[in-house]
Amino acid sequence: MDVTTTAGAVVAVAVLVAVLVFAVVRPLGLPEVVGALPAAVLVIALGLVPWHDALDEARTLGPTVGFLAAILVLAELAREDGVFAWAGGVMARASRGSPRRLLGAVFVVASVTTAVLSLDATVVLLTPVVLATATRIGARARPGVYASTHLANTASTLLPVSNLTNLLAFGASGLTFAGFAGLMALPWLATVAVEYGVFRWWFRGDLATPVHPVPDDDAAPAPRFALVVLAATLVGFAVVEPFGVAPAWVAAAGALVLVAPRFVRAPRREATTVVRAANVPFLVFVLALGVVVLAVRNGPVGDGVAHLVPARADLLGLLAAAGLAAVLANLLNNLPATLVLVPLTAHSPGLLLAVLLGVNIGPNLTYVGSLATLLWRQVLHAHDHTPSAGRFVRLGLATVPACLVVGVAALWVGLRVTGR
Repeated sequence: MDVTTTAGAVVAVAVLVAVLVFAVVRPLGLPEVVGALPAAVLVIALGLVPWHDALDEARTLGPTVGFLAAILVLAELAREDGVFAWAGGVMARASRGSPRRLLGAVFVVASVTTAVLSLDATVVLLTPVVLATATRIGARARPGVYASTHLANTASTLLPVSNLTNLLAFGASGLTFAGFAGLMALPWLATVAVEYGVFRWWFRGDLATPVHPVPDDDAAPAPRFALVVLAATLVGFAVVEPFGVAPAWVAAAGALVLVAPRFVRAPRREATTVVRAANVPFLVFVLALGVVVLAVRNGPVGDGVAHLVPARADLLGLLAAAGLAAVLANLLNNLPATLVLVPLTAHSPGLLLAVLLGVNIGPNLTYVGSLATLLWRQVLHAHDHTPSAGRFVRLGLATVPACLVVGVAALWVGLRVTGR
């Protein structure tokens, strides 16, 4: 390795670290793209990423970013139609005077929300509802709000559309939508069950506090139209995928059906809602981050990680792949970790899915592990419910290793049964 190559690798890593620190700190409340876009321009200007490689990376990420925009809009429209408020009422009534039953209801709602509408919907839209529901019935909020962020990560392994990391890997996996979901269903169930067991033990003091039951007739009507559209969208992901239709088009169609009646009444207001919900600065951030990570991936650091990737998808290989992914997610954030590891494991669906278990579950260990966790922290700050970093890490130590081991074992069983 010559001096020039070493210097380039050091600069690439330094730029990536600077981008991630900016995203965590967000000085003056500036969006993440303010740090990422100049960084992407810098690595191109320095020759660490050729122009044509940067354009290829942007084209590769384009469908994923398009889906992210569509699902963000779909989730926001569902919120405005009352889906999350209705879910809060369902959780409150399901508690029936028991904080343990409330926690179980939060687990079900958060897991389904994450799987169908992605982890960002759980963190940004469901977390305030969980807070309000706990306050409404007199329960301590900590078990529910920590469950929101944990399940935003852990429960995002089920479908290709549940997490941006899954979408980044789905195209390289060679799996169908149904095939992906089939292999990840058992790990999803197993890891959510482990999370629930640990939460019941960890928050046993909070869960011993009695709560006020909510009358059955104290309920907002179900937003049937929005729920039907969400269900149809979910089915649409699986139905049209064999025909080569990208998930982004399905999510966009669902959003269009929800917004169309309202758009007729107030076109300017609804257009503003759609643009705001799409979060264009964040979409540009993802593209810019991909270019910055490419500078790291194409250098000695990428080569070093490649030597750590196991060659075989046996049980030990799957555990090693998941563990490596979890470590990188907590060092680099899970998006860069995914961008680095997907090309290195694309030859093996088993190793690729093990990587997804690592980059999705691993971020429950530290705040920097995923952008969703950072968003969760911002949401709680905005609601005067500041989380404890120490408690977050200790809870992560109690859940992440156990979930990874159980999830990988369940994946190994699925791979053996299907012969992959």
